[in-house]
Amino acid sequence: MTTPLIIDTDTAQDDCVALLVGLLDPEADLRAITMVAGNVGFDQQVRNAFLTANVAGRLDEVPVYLGCRSPLVRPWVSAENVHGDGSGGLDMDRSGLTTASEHAVDALVRMAAESPGALSIVAIGPLTNIAMALAKDPSFVANVKSLYVMGGSNNGRGNITAAAEFNFYVDPEAAKAVFAAGFDVTVVPWDPLTLRQAVFDQERLDRIAALGTPLSDFFTRVCAATLEFDRRVGIDGTTHPDSLTAALLLRPELARKVSRYHVDVETAGELTRGYAAMSWGVHGLEPNARVVEEIDTEGFFDHLLKVLSRPTEPNRPILGL
Repeated sequence: MTTPLIIDTDTAQDDCVALLVGLLDPEADLRAITMVAGNVGFDQQVRNAFLTANVAGRLDEVPVYLGCRSPLVRPWVSAENVHGDGSGGLDMDRSGLTTASEHAVDALVRMAAESPGALSIVAIGPLTNIAMALAKDPSFVANVKSLYVMGGSNNGRGNITAAAEFNFYVDPEAAKAVFAAGFDVTVVPWDPLTLRQAVFDQERLDRIAALGTPLSDFFTRVCAATLEFDRRVGIDGTTHPDSLTAALLLRPELARKVSRYHVDVETAGELTRGYAAMSWGVHGLEPNARVVEEIDTEGFFDHLLKVLSRPTEPNRPILGL
């Protein structure tokens, strides 16, 4: 039995890999891709989503909905210094391609209501669309089966500031609202989980490149800018928090340790905007989330290797690949 899901994304680098998981894992029934302002320019994110669906051979099969183009109350902050354009400079002919006419927030509310208790959401960008959906329809929380969030750090360091991980930093008000809403939420944090257990070193990257498939070539190109950045800041490889989040929903056996925490997000601090305060049970706070603390790193890599080894045929030529 497959897992119905929506991927809410700011498509760049590992978001593209997460979409490949949603599009190609036989366990996944990807119902929609919803776009939220985050990593790179919004229109570029949309182009990256179409490009990813194309390399998977599934162009025009899964609708793409345009969501919030800015955070709830703050100016947008990009990560283009990390990801470049998020697609390694690849491009394609986009003539005739269209996004869905319905706003992503409306689509999230509608699809969750149509299948109450069945639909999971993988949120791998800022949580603006999710916060807007729960504001629009309070029953959205109960209608969503599970919410998997890539964001925050578990009492560790940030990746955009010393205190904050990027997704929560970009829209801390949205993240705070989501954790207060009562979702069945699982968090995949940047530190320590992603930073220490979901990094692909050169040996793993070489194994992916050796596959020689359109998907593995695509992976190498879209991850190149981030690999260069990661090495400059002392990370020996590419980081894969977003594809890990999608994989954990579909393959829960990859999670080796998950604990209950009370998660809240700082919105007012001058130095700590977007900081995820994760309380481990000694502060008198009721747990509101599961936080993944340890994964099967080899199992996760093997899972992605299987996805990337699939012999897909892009629907349209990919320029630069």
